[in-house]
Amino acid sequence: QVQLVESGGGLVQPGGSLRLSCAASGRIFSIYSMGWYRQAPGKQRELVASITSSGSTNYTDSVKGRFTISRDNAKNTVYLQMNSLKPEDTAVYYCMGNIFSGTYPIRGYWGQGTQVTVST
Repeated sequence: QVQLVESGGGLVQPGGSLRLSCAASGRIFSIYSMGWYRQAPGKQRELVASITSSGSTNYTDSVKGRFTISRDNAKNTVYLQMNSLKPEDTAVYYCMGNIFSGTYPIRGYWGQGTQVTVST
């Protein structure tokens, strides 16, 4: 069994910063790409940022220059540093990891989500 647990969400004023963390645990042989998604009320879940096992990153246009995704492979953890936050960044943020747990296929596992609210 594999679990992903996010932390670091909360309420922040516009222009502020938050750092999200997502730690994977359980029966893990290898973690491939990892990503952060978000879902705002009434909207579809969207990919915010992703990172490969070698560290290559990709961002949706709306967060480029403000968000930074990183990972610590030794800790099976992925981070999302969010700066210059805007009200439109308000959403539940989910992490996802493509993980090999000893039997194929490689599966995508999701965390439970953490709320980020940007408001005065």
